[in-house]
Amino acid sequence: MSTYLLFGLFAATLIGLARFHKYALQIAVCGLFAVTLVKCFAPTPEGKVAFDLAGHLLHEWRTIVNLGGLLLGFALLANFFERSHLPDRLTNVLPSGRLGAFVLLVLIAVMSAALDNIAAALIGGSAAMTVFRRKVHVGYIAAIVAASNAGGAASVVGDTTTTMIWLAEVSPLMVLEAAIGAVVAIAFFGYFAARQQHALQPLEKSTTASHPVDYTNVAIVALIIGAAIWTNIAFGFPAVGVWGAIVVGCLLRRPDWKLLPAAATGACFLLSLVLSASMMPVDQLPTPTEWTTCGIGVVSAFFDNIPLTALAIKQNGYDWGFLAYCVGYGGSMLWFGSSAGVAISGLFPEAKSAKNWILSGWHVAVGYFLGFLAMLAILGWHPYQIPPRASTPVPVHNPSGG
Repeated sequence: MSTYLLFGLFAATLIGLARFHKYALQIAVCGLFAVTLVKCFAPTPEGKVAFDLAGHLLHEWRTIVNLGGLLLGFALLANFFERSHLPDRLTNVLPSGRLGAFVLLVLIAVMSAALDNIAAALIGGSAAMTVFRRKVHVGYIAAIVAASNAGGAASVVGDTTTTMIWLAEVSPLMVLEAAIGAVVAIAFFGYFAARQQHALQPLEKSTTASHPVDYTNVAIVALIIGAAIWTNIAFGFPAVGVWGAIVVGCLLRRPDWKLLPAAATGACFLLSLVLSASMMPVDQLPTPTEWTTCGIGVVSAFFDNIPLTALAIKQNGYDWGFLAYCVGYGGSMLWFGSSAGVAISGLFPEAKSAKNWILSGWHVAVGYFLGFLAMLAILGWHPYQIPPRASTPVPVHNPSGG
């Protein structure tokens, strides 16, 4: 009985977010409170309360601290980037019209592969606000998030989920296969998103003299990103690197601390969803096939992709390139489906509407399936079992594989 109640509460939370997005934080926090109460006090079939809340929080603390630290730190990073006046120069570098809007999405995807999907989305969002004079279409906002998630899906340093797969000793080359799906998806949704944006506010060449580039702010941005990558690889704790770099950067430029309350609101919202999702009684996923993996990507738009990825790694036997693409990109289909979407909604409050996101960003969902089908047609489904304490996965037989 408690299992159905837990899933019912989580579903009610998601429905509430879709219907009353202006109260997203309150709904997410209330949902977490209700799920926690049921989890802690509802008896098991044997009549005992078995849930250890303190132990669960101890298990999840690294994920919570990292996500919260990155969301807050990258909000400051995006502001450093905007204050560097580099976005002003983009109007002179990017092509005019729809092509310029498309090229910006491609640049966001490339940045995400090398940096981090949250950072790439925020930097891309800051650039879009500048080059489109703060008139950005909701469909284009969804495309910015999708580009950052798709680019990060093909890189072991581009997304938390791909880093988890890499740390499970899967070769980065297997994750790189997700680039095929990402390229197809970006080509599709990028075309339609660029048309939407051009119709609302075209990208035009600047006719006024731009501010000189503040290379100190550029250096701080590079320091934050470099520290995040290094601490992620070395310790699995990128938030420490981000905030360490921000502290060092304070010696050169003062951060805009006024941005933190809004960023903290977004962080609390996402962390409430992550904690609620982590307490759902999901002990295993369906048998790994190409189609169940595709379904996992769709579910990740509603159910946080980090615990889904952890379950998939524990279950083993996936084609890891497909899993990286699906869980990395799938969350783009809703604004609260990925950390990048939650982060960018701080820049664009109008994006906090599931209805507008789905209707205006329909091309993001279609691009997801097109990218998946392209991977299936070009690569085929090749599951691998990760051996204990081995660095090279070995193939397993899967009669349902394509």
